[in-house]
Amino acid sequence: MNGVFGELQKRGFLYQCTGEAELRLALESGPVTFYVGFDPTADSLHVGSLIPILAMVHMQRAGHRAIALTGGGTAMVGDPSGKTEMRQMLTEDRIRSNAVGISAQLARFLVLDGTTGLALDNMTWLRNLRYIDFLRDIGRHFSVNRMLSAESYKVRLETGLSFLEFNYMLLQAYDFLVLLEKQGCTVQLGGQDQWGNIVAGVDLVRRVTGREAHGLTFPLLTDASGNKLGKK
Repeated sequence: MNGVFGELQKRGFLYQCTGEAELRLALESGPVTFYVGFDPTADSLHVGSLIPILAMVHMQRAGHRAIALTGGGTAMVGDPSGKTEMRQMLTEDRIRSNAVGISAQLARFLVLDGTTGLALDNMTWLRNLRYIDFLRDIGRHFSVNRMLSAESYKVRLETGLSFLEFNYMLLQAYDFLVLLEKQGCTVQLGGQDQWGNIVAGVDLVRRVTGREAHGLTFPLLTDASGNKLGKK
């Protein structure tokens, strides 16, 4: 397990991380459980999925346990990151079908045998959230001022940010908390546009449990104009 952080850095997978020294130590001290989220608003993985998948492969080869999290629940809300307008809302059946297809594709690249790696869907725990309890237990840990400083929200405030999308950060942060409590997951990986959401999750874990969690982001694949490559 030694050197996987350096390996990711050398191969250009590292954009930024929370507490480099602490993350290095965690990765070198023994196997950790980490996760990456995949958005099922399309029926297939796309070229932008390549970097996170390859990073997960390196992490698994180094002995760490992977969770490939399909965002069936968060897709019902929609991630405003990198978007200039609200996403088209998909039906639950469509999201479920997309999630099944994406999980099957991920299993072609990753070991998702239930031990070395897991394939999960956050719809499992988000569907039956009780709103008042969620606001009291989770929402109270979030500062609206701090949320609005996140790049994904700042851009959308200029064009219109729905209350539905405004909740996305809380839900993704809650995913991290659930995965820590149920699976011992202490590291979240994601694209650089997910930095605000990842940091929110790290902070929520610390506030609720007092435990240390870590985040690492990858550079995005972009075209010649600097636009993110991914699903259309």
